[in-house]
Amino acid sequence: MSLWTSRPSEERTLLNPSFCSCLLWQAAVGYRSTSQEPLPFELSFLVLPIVLHRATREALPTTIRTSLAVWIDDNPLARSRVADRSRMLVKFTKEAMMFGGLHGFLQFQAGAVVANPKWKKLITADLKDSTNEVRSCMKHAEFVGKWLANSGSSSTVMAIFGVRP
Repeated sequence: MSLWTSRPSEERTLLNPSFCSCLLWQAAVGYRSTSQEPLPFELSFLVLPIVLHRATREALPTTIRTSLAVWIDDNPLARSRVADRSRMLVKFTKEAMMFGGLHGFLQFQAGAVVANPKWKKLITADLKDSTNEVRSCMKHAEFVGKWLANSGSSSTVMAIFGVRP
């Protein structure tokens, strides 16, 4: 990890660990609400690549009943874009996990990421004062969590996106 002040301003704004850990928190909430299980650690590395890229985020289906395989078939560029971005964003995902863990925002258990429920009120309050872009990212992060929970095993999901843990 490079010094925070030496990073480009775009990186400090969009990829800051606080915001990224909020996205992971929201995805973990969505995943658990659908599967009753915590978000598998390896799937957390797909959240930022899907949610932070506006075109991918806006191309997501409107329901979790849409098959991941069908969506990939309908959006062929999404597979390669998510795979490429997931490799590029590994260090930011790890940094967000460390930040979230250090601040008690995220918890880790048995190879999974768990959203600390104590933060729900604060996040809800902060979202009211956020930009439409931030609210969209958070809403889609929760959707991605639900969708991934409904899309099969972690290895199946990773294979569909062409990503290896």
